[in-house]
Amino acid sequence: MTQPTLKSANCSADTFRRFLHDMVNLQDKHNREVHPNWIEQGYPFHRAIWTECAELLDHYGWKWWKHQLPDISQTKLEVVDIWHFGLSMIIIQKTDLDELSHLMVECETTTRASVEQLHDCVETLAFHALQKKFDVIAFVDLLKAIDLSLKELYGLYIGKNMLNLFRQANGYKEGTYRKIWNGQEDNVHLARLVQEMDPFAVGFAGSLHRKLQQDYETSKT
Repeated sequence: MTQPTLKSANCSADTFRRFLHDMVNLQDKHNREVHPNWIEQGYPFHRAIWTECAELLDHYGWKWWKHQLPDISQTKLEVVDIWHFGLSMIIIQKTDLDELSHLMVECETTTRASVEQLHDCVETLAFHALQKKFDVIAFVDLLKAIDLSLKELYGLYIGKNMLNLFRQANGYKEGTYRKIWNGQEDNVHLARLVQEMDPFAVGFAGSLHRKLQQDYETSKT
């Protein structure tokens, strides 16, 4: 089935700069909920990245001895999970966000990575992670290979944070939350909604939460 794509997929460096700052602030807030002084704890974010790379390949498929159909929605969500850990490393390294946003937009415009190179792109990113580095250029190459724009990355990142809040509000901690709606995981519903919406629109997070709630309630009937 053809995957829906966001309208006006590319964004300017100025636009992405604002949203990069937003994502960094959200990631810092999330990490502080895990530990108030998370930066000083020495968490192995690089290890999380290369293990997520392996999970990504499992969703996309790599086994030549069996028939596999790529699960694009889940593959993209694994890329977003990698981005969570990459952002954490960016924060620790005190990366200049203005320069980083310019670099990422430039790479999105110029890189020629294609879906045929996806496996190589994943392994390149994992190689750098094994060197305890997060290589932004390798990450953008992976985005291009999976046809995931910076705009969609932002939408899915914000969406995943909203989904985590949504889960908690609907009994995730108490064990009453239903992760499967109408035969699909909530991650799949999230990916569809984000692709249908404009993550740069005013009130995007609130609108997404309402649509998640609507789909969740509808699935009960």
